Amino acid sequence: MRKNLFVRGAAAAAVAALALTACGSNGSGDEGGEGGGPITWMATLHTPVTPDEGGPIQTALEEHTGEDFKIQWVPAASSAEKLNAALSSGALADMVSMAPVDSSTVRQSLTSGMFWDVEPYLEEFPNLAKIDPQTLDAARLDGKLYGVPFQKIKARYGVVVRQDWLDNLGLETPHTIEDLEKVAVAFTKDDPDGNGKDDTTGFIDREESFDLGFRSLSGYFGAGDDFEVDDAGQVRSTLDGDAFKQAMEWYRGVYEQGAVNQEFVTMQKTNQQDAIARGKGGIVVTGLFEAKGYLALAQDADPETPMKWALVNDMTYQDVPRRILTDTAGGLGGWLSFPTSEVKDEAELKRVLGFADKLLDEEAFGLMTNGVEGTHFSQDADGVVTIEDQTAWEQEVQPYSSSRLSEKVVTYKSTEPYVDEGNEKMLENEQYAVVNPTQSLSSEAYDRQWTTVHDAAKDAYNKYVVGQIEMADYEAAIEKLRGQGLGDIEQELTAAYAEVNG
Repeated sequence: MRKNLFVRGAAAAAVAALALTACGSNGSGDEGGEGGGPITWMATLHTPVTPDEGGPIQTALEEHTGEDFKIQWVPAASSAEKLNAALSSGALADMVSMAPVDSSTVRQSLTSGMFWDVEPYLEEFPNLAKIDPQTLDAARLDGKLYGVPFQKIKARYGVVVRQDWLDNLGLETPHTIEDLEKVAVAFTKDDPDGNGKDDTTGFIDREESFDLGFRSLSGYFGAGDDFEVDDAGQVRSTLDGDAFKQAMEWYRGVYEQGAVNQEFVTMQKTNQQDAIARGKGGIVVTGLFEAKGYLALAQDADPETPMKWALVNDMTYQDVPRRILTDTAGGLGGWLSFPTSEVKDEAELKRVLGFADKLLDEEAFGLMTNGVEGTHFSQDADGVVTIEDQTAWEQEVQPYSSSRLSEKVVTYKSTEPYVDEGNEKMLENEQYAVVNPTQSLSSEAYDRQWTTVHDAAKDAYNKYVVGQIEMADYEAAIEKLRGQGLGDIEQELTAAYAEVNG
């Protein structure tokens, strides 16, 4: 998603997931597959160990797909400097993994005419034809689909609340913003851990509040994902939308009651985790998968910790319908793209798409996730998966897991109840996900100026919540930004939206 949420500062990481480097292909029939040779794949390596080409996972995948293939594993840390060289030299592979999705370098490469538009062909393949329509919308660039989307869970966030504190105070699990505020205040003022000390708060937030915790909260109020499109087709930033400002006013009110940790503007993630583990706060707006980690940290400090969590994925506000802002660009983790320099014609394109389609089968997904049963993992009668040989799994299986074309083919049961509950509730979120309607559009002004606009808006948000400025000052700051790039971004996105949807 073209937003700072994806850790923008790394333009080096802007291609960190791009496995772009010479693969020995150079378009020849022997290596590029034109003559029926192995399919070549440039994929990113996110682990210290490169799996053996003839290892058990590749061998099993070749047997399942009926295709020989060669993966050029490129370590993420060294892939950035190879992007331009690979593109300019044409030394690509039949399949190229491209991400992150908010990288202007990636997006410009995809729209350069060097890659196939695959959308006309997806319906011919059973798994590719079932890709979530919202993820397809997110993956199109100016109306074209320059690769098969890597599919992620669309909305993983929710509100996790200390269940043991609720029980101690006789409170119900909150499912509305109004009740959430009451719980936050009670956690701050009513000694929820029963130690007789005034040492707890409601929310434990951190420096990324504007991009993570508060961002998700604003969605419950009806705020959009960075931008919204009105009935007249005009694109406008959510930064000064009514719902976003209403959420800010509410959060400031909670902060003023002491129910948000007062130093959140400077708190780093590790400090936040430490505070949660030590029982300093009882509400976190975060990924629903985090509860297991919080409990593990608390148990490390105190094996007898009473910590229990309630996972809430259906928070609502007044008459706003249930909704959740996507935290994964509408479930888009990148593109598996096919260069026209390597994949010469439709017949060869259908061959590599067929291979990609088979990678979405349950059997292939299981190989790339868990490995080989009896070697890497076991599965009991209830379907619970246990990794039996962690070292072998890390060396032979884990490198493939980040190259799965979807995270959603199968959800395996875990030995950890919070993992199963989190997985279930994240999948429930799918139908309520709200995606940035301009994500697939191009804007030079956005690429050039959004970072500056975002950082200034974040500063104004922080100052407002902690009481250094008032709402009128915040509004003035956003209006000033319209004259410093935001207005140009809105105009260009409006024009691009009209062109694609006209």
